[in-house]
Amino acid sequence: MKKPSSSPPPVLTTALAASWLLLNQTLALGQIAFAALLALALARTTSALRPLRPRLRRMRTVPGLLLMVLTDITRSSFNVARIVLGLVGNRPVHAGFLDIPLELRDPHGLAALATIITATPGTVWVGLAPDGHSLTLHVLDLRDGIGWIHLIKTRYEQPLIRIFE
Repeated sequence: MKKPSSSPPPVLTTALAASWLLLNQTLALGQIAFAALLALALARTTSALRPLRPRLRRMRTVPGLLLMVLTDITRSSFNVARIVLGLVGNRPVHAGFLDIPLELRDPHGLAALATIITATPGTVWVGLAPDGHSLTLHVLDLRDGIGWIHLIKTRYEQPLIRIFE
């Protein structure tokens, strides 16, 4: 087994320090110093719990993916609200499960994909096949299964492959 690196992960350390400062609602010099020390200590202490570190390949893909995800979450929120409020007219709404084949293998990329799918209203990541080659997705309004497969693979999976693999 590979020994965890001695340096704490910079993203985790920064996120912990920023969280401390946000929770305390201050940018006082003493609090900044304490946040940095606390974040370093926590990141170093918990590094043994994360033996597998993510390898981020193309960070320039991240902003576009985040913008796309935020846009999709907003759009889906309105669509789900229309369904819940009965504003879809006479059109029937059919919820269903869908299996989506996956090329993404990186566990961090799969975790990001699960988070994106579950954070988007109207969709829930139900499970990953034991062989890791497909995911099961529940969709609140499943009209076009092939369209959903294409959407997940092109909008989310491909950028995540570029980022993590």
